[in-house]
Amino acid sequence: VNRAFLSSARGALKIARTLVALATLLSFVSSGAHEAYAALAGMETVITVLLLLLYLLGLDARLRCLFWPLADIFNSVISALFLLVVCLFAIIIKTNKGTLTGGVLGLILLVLCVVDAILLYNKISLDKARGRSTADK
Repeated sequence: VNRAFLSSARGALKIARTLVALATLLSFVSSGAHEAYAALAGMETVITVLLLLLYLLGLDARLRCLFWPLADIFNSVISALFLLVVCLFAIIIKTNKGTLTGGVLGLILLVLCVVDAILLYNKISLDKARGRSTADK
């Protein structure tokens, strides 16, 4: 278990994303909102938990078939786009207070997704250069 990941900013952000996505899901389900709202929140919860476990168990270092930080960035960006559309609809329609609450929590989740994508992008672009150095001429 990678305990250093839990205490890092990215680990805390993943945990926060998981908790906010779960709260959004519970809010949409309990309010009887449209199934698409609950499906998006549920998928976001599951995918974030799986990525959290991937990093927590160190499987990203063992499974080299995919560049996991880049896949995580794509997940964050696509999730943010879907959350923007769905949560704005939930807030505009606001059939009841639970739907409105889920929409607001979804927008908070959208901000967390964007921050996660920015942190991952900075980690990828600021890491040491991979491959040969320019001094090897």
